[in-house]
Amino acid sequence: MKKLINKVEDVVKEQVEGLCLAHPELMLSEDPCFVYRKADNDSVALVSGGGSGHEPMHAGFIGEGMLRAACPGQVFTSPTPDQMFECGKAVNTVKGVLLLIKNYTGDVLNFETAVELLHFEDIPVGSVTIDDDVAVKDSLYTAGRRGVGATVLIEKIVGAAAQRGDDLGQLEVLARDLNNKSRSFGVALDACMVPAAGKTSFDLADDEIEFGVGIHGEPGIERRKTCDVQSLVADMLKELLENTGYSRTLRTWNRKEGSWDEVEAQVEDFTAGDELIVMVNGMGATPASELYGAYREVYKGLEAAGFKVARNLIGNYCTALNMEGFSVTLLKADEEALKLWDAPVNAPSLRWGK
Repeated sequence: MKKLINKVEDVVKEQVEGLCLAHPELMLSEDPCFVYRKADNDSVALVSGGGSGHEPMHAGFIGEGMLRAACPGQVFTSPTPDQMFECGKAVNTVKGVLLLIKNYTGDVLNFETAVELLHFEDIPVGSVTIDDDVAVKDSLYTAGRRGVGATVLIEKIVGAAAQRGDDLGQLEVLARDLNNKSRSFGVALDACMVPAAGKTSFDLADDEIEFGVGIHGEPGIERRKTCDVQSLVADMLKELLENTGYSRTLRTWNRKEGSWDEVEAQVEDFTAGDELIVMVNGMGATPASELYGAYREVYKGLEAAGFKVARNLIGNYCTALNMEGFSVTLLKADEEALKLWDAPVNAPSLRWGK
């Protein structure tokens, strides 16, 4: 194993220290571990997190117009409830805290525990679970669909709404609406190597790809033979655009009752004429040139199907260590979502506007 690390057990600690040294506006709590920034206003504090190995998600998105804080777990391992509880207390404002959770069993259990603990501290708190991966319904780490690339887009748009002063309830509604309008699909050309394991997380033959892979290397729909990027993207778009008419049950925190409610959520269908925010996301080891080649095929395929690519994001945003591959995320965006997308953001890994 060739890695730029010292001791395996110190990987996450040393890497988040390096992030904060490079970006002095970020502050590090070492015990428990979380990264945060001071509040520049009394807006709702957006907090996210999850297992490390997906950088720059999440700590790279802490900044004005996006997250207030992030809790990194060990590599591909959920952060603990005490991390999120102490983090929520540290960044709480008069408007409260909103936790954005990727749908993985460990993340959901631990974040929900933190929600309850924050509630008992009389801190206004809400949570939204993101489950945008249409490849499989259930996987090794989830009950239901996995939370992947749409998390980045939702953090950006909801972060802009928080920055302008929306309240906690409004942000919860917005985040759930965006989740219902988002879909992602990923492909692995080669596996990643987890430092603690010292070997690749799965095996692919030289002429194989994993079609529908998860961001931890979880199996997708099938192993299939490699092909040209035009054919591969066409198959990915087919999965993204034809995955219609499904609903799922999500848990929402009832602040008034101090309990969890289950609500049925219907994922919105995509129809020709819709405006889309499109992300072509690298898994960590795919050259930028190849990502742009893939985006070319995504753009042409969507335009041919009658969709308008209104905004785009191409690069490494939701990675899987050094996995070779990419994912495509589509978010159906109305005028309000596009306005919030265009609003200024100033985070280490996402910056535009004033």
